[in-house]
Amino acid sequence: MQQGHLSLDDAQQQLRDRERHLAFEDLGFARVDHHRSARKGFPEVIFSQGKTTGQIAAIAERIVARGHTLLATRASVEQFEAVRVAVPDAVYHASARIIERRAGEIPAGTGTVLVASAGTSDQPVAEEAAISAEVMNNTVDRLYDVGVAGLHRLLAASDRLTSARVIIVAAGMEGALPSVIGGLVSVPVVAVPTSVGYGASFGGVAALLGMLNTCAPGVAVVNIDNGFGAACIASLINHLER
Repeated sequence: MQQGHLSLDDAQQQLRDRERHLAFEDLGFARVDHHRSARKGFPEVIFSQGKTTGQIAAIAERIVARGHTLLATRASVEQFEAVRVAVPDAVYHASARIIERRAGEIPAGTGTVLVASAGTSDQPVAEEAAISAEVMNNTVDRLYDVGVAGLHRLLAASDRLTSARVIIVAAGMEGALPSVIGGLVSVPVVAVPTSVGYGASFGGVAALLGMLNTCAPGVAVVNIDNGFGAACIASLINHLER
């Protein structure tokens, strides 16, 4: 009820200031961005590497307390045990090093995100992408160990390639698989170079440069071993209205 103590402009400014204040929570060592979901369609994600177990547990607890989905990448077992004290129903995926708890506030994607890996050694990065995409509420199809050393394995799954809405491809060594898949399909391909390979692969730089130099149209490239980043792009594509 308007009582005349504040002008309309001052009242609106106070509301804007309050909204900005509530948009993040200052924990001293971190400012948890509770407004991320409204801006990006998915809450803030915890990058666990370099953080203490106590820091990750505290951030995770505040994210869950606000009713948001929890996703923490590059997490160790020790970090998960700390998070589980604060968030008892959190889940750990050892192969992907991901901690997650789904709150159900993310709308479903419209199609399927296919995650392909060139070799079994690339699977940890592929799993980071696959599980991240699942937590972002996408249907995920996994197609692993279909690298260019045996193309018949890939071609045997052509129906799965063509039915996907977007494809994530994780590959090390020379990083050729995204180019091959990009030349076969009509949907976007998100290429993830992995740090897998012998000395001249330079920890994934050779695969990265190969993917950046692809002649196949419609291939985008993320950073080395960045399965999470690939999942973000794929999920955004998959949540677009058809």
